[in-house]
Amino acid sequence: MGLEVRVEGVTKSFGRQNIWQNVTLTLPPGEISLMVGPSGTGKSVFLKSLIGLLMPEEGHIYIDNVDITTCHHKELYEVRKKFGVLFQDGALFGSMHLFDNVAFPLREHTKKSESEIRKVVMEKMEMVGLTGAEYKLPGEISGGMRKRAGLARALVLDPEIILVDEPDSGLDPVRTTYISQLFLDINAMTDATFLIVSHNINLARTVPDNIGMLFRRNLVMFGPREVLLTSDEPVVKQFLNGRMIGPIGMSEEKDEAQAAREQALADAGHNTGGVEDIEGIVPQMQATPGLPYRQGLGRRQERVRQILHTLPPAAQRAILEDLKANPAPVPSR
Repeated sequence: MGLEVRVEGVTKSFGRQNIWQNVTLTLPPGEISLMVGPSGTGKSVFLKSLIGLLMPEEGHIYIDNVDITTCHHKELYEVRKKFGVLFQDGALFGSMHLFDNVAFPLREHTKKSESEIRKVVMEKMEMVGLTGAEYKLPGEISGGMRKRAGLARALVLDPEIILVDEPDSGLDPVRTTYISQLFLDINAMTDATFLIVSHNINLARTVPDNIGMLFRRNLVMFGPREVLLTSDEPVVKQFLNGRMIGPIGMSEEKDEAQAAREQALADAGHNTGGVEDIEGIVPQMQATPGLPYRQGLGRRQERVRQILHTLPPAAQRAILEDLKANPAPVPSR
């Protein structure tokens, strides 16, 4: 099972620029969580903080109960081995073919023989659908294939936590759906904890078990997907529907005068972009039939039952409908 990630009162700044402050959340073990928010809100910085590449000025980050903000370098090095990271561009070495790219962490961090390395690499490449492409260079394949190669490399050390930064970057909607399906399938096969950072609204609506949103240097909310997807918060509704009307502007936020001008245009019938407000919740994507049942989904259902009474009414109704439509399988004796 994947590991729990617990963030308590974390604040991050670069000089005088405050990126976000007092962020508190828990990534449930083995579940898929996703963080959205306008550009410039520090989502990628948040990922780098979880793995200890950046350290916060305040707060604590616990990975399997180890506080990476205070532990020794040797302990941090061991904690990092529990992570797999898929970067925006795949971060592949351009001069290496895919096999050597995927094998790189094994050669750097283990004492496996070349025959053992080959077995692991071929297994991971098969998991991401790249069998037969082992000896292609990154420049010879599509952006979607580079993402999958990067994911295979992130998986070779069998991580218990997988961080994914903007998986839809550079991909068309169809390829984004394919890689979204891959995340669900990998989660079913490995039971790793996932955190995905994305701007993609369709991905946010269909993939995660939990969703958070960063805006104006704060965590607006984090919790079961139904909470954000049924929220009446203006910033959430604006983001999910891609509209100009709301607190998000061309920069991170807009002033009151700009907001008033845009609202006046909207009241006069001017097209403010986006789509018609989407009501209801799109069903969550499921792992490909034939794969193991996604254990994180089962644990998530049990968890939301326990906290159901604390959630907004609209989220409660959506969760109850989902529990009825997608009951957990009965364990075999």
